[in-house]
Amino acid sequence: MNEITMKMNADELILLALREDITSEDITTNSVMPEACPGEVELICKQDGVVAGLGVFARVFTLLDEKTEICLTCKDGDRVTKGQRLGVVRGDIRVLLSGERTALNYLQRMSGIATYTAEIAELLKGSKTKLLDTRKTTPNMRVFEKYAVKVGGGNNHRYNLSDGILLKDNHIGAAGGVKQAVQMAKAYASFVRKIEVEVETLDMVREALEAGADIIMLDNMSVEDMKEAVRLCQGKAETECSGNVTRENIARLLDIGVDYISSGALTHSAPILDLSLKNLHAI
Repeated sequence: MNEITMKMNADELILLALREDITSEDITTNSVMPEACPGEVELICKQDGVVAGLGVFARVFTLLDEKTEICLTCKDGDRVTKGQRLGVVRGDIRVLLSGERTALNYLQRMSGIATYTAEIAELLKGSKTKLLDTRKTTPNMRVFEKYAVKVGGGNNHRYNLSDGILLKDNHIGAAGGVKQAVQMAKAYASFVRKIEVEVETLDMVREALEAGADIIMLDNMSVEDMKEAVRLCQGKAETECSGNVTRENIARLLDIGVDYISSGALTHSAPILDLSLKNLHAI
């Protein structure tokens, strides 16, 4: 997920978010600010972290009024600190007030994901293992959340169901077994598609390898079994481990030697980064 891809998808989703928050009018703002009035407000960081989503933050305001000016003193991926002034938004005060919550919702959520991802990525520094996200994302937020993972130093797994073949337990059950599932996937998909298989036992690892799987996902296996699985896969398939991986428990996986570690927690459990718009005044 890169910045261009995000921009191509962002406007429609941001407008949906704005319509969710403003169904007909912003009654509060219109009651205290009946006429246009130029003003500015400061973007303040209230917690240390990694900022992500500044472009989305800015786009909320320019979709409401293209004349709005956003002057930022940092960029996505920068480490920010509590009390830091990240920029100023200038424009019609009614726009600043009506767009505030939606803009901050995006920026806080994306920055929280980037911060949490950066903390885990730091733990993997120096190893060959790459950190991946998953499809465990908030509905209609995937493009933003996966972008934030990249900003935080992680990598994107498949974007959606059209993006790659991943045979999980229920696919294997539907097909009648690992071998059958891999064979059916090979027959259906283009030869350029890699086939990943989720396994839970060493016997399933062996079966997936014999069937010609390209990537073996070791799901909720013991550390000892995962080390043996990596040995079995050496030179035959790439390996990925998954299953309730968090910042608190990833250390146990560092010496296994897998190519990838995937963590749904990057997107479903990262707390927001506390940011605020303060000191609104007319100019």
